[in-house]
Amino acid sequence: MTERVLIIPCSGIGKVLGSVSREAAFRVLEELRPGETETLCLARLTLGDPDAQEEVRAHPVITVDGCTKGCARVNVEQAGGRPAASFCAAETFRRHRELRPTSVLDLGPGGKALAGRLAEEIAVQVDRLLHAPEDRDA
Repeated sequence: MTERVLIIPCSGIGKVLGSVSREAAFRVLEELRPGETETLCLARLTLGDPDAQEEVRAHPVITVDGCTKGCARVNVEQAGGRPAASFCAAETFRRHRELRPTSVLDLGPGGKALAGRLAEEIAVQVDRLLHAPEDRDA
């Protein structure tokens, strides 16, 4: 059994769906799956930090991007990691158009609800990774 899952959110500062992705990731880290999940700064991977690269190689990683460019996923892959799952706030928004974020600085009720939906999806994947039978890769 894996001891923890790394959740690496988008760093799309100034973009509303980047804010949604970070809000979702931190809900999982702090509320839904504390103790089972951790994060690291995406910028450390971007800059080639050897310790961060080792972390993404040693643990299952879930990336949470704001847009379809997938910067979190791409940076994990460039560091030698293989994301166990990748989520995109833009995809979640397409499925839930009624949950419209207000702004980057204040997601508003719709944006917070959108982040909550995304966080729930991520938490389900954390459970699969941590509690699946050992032969899941066979």
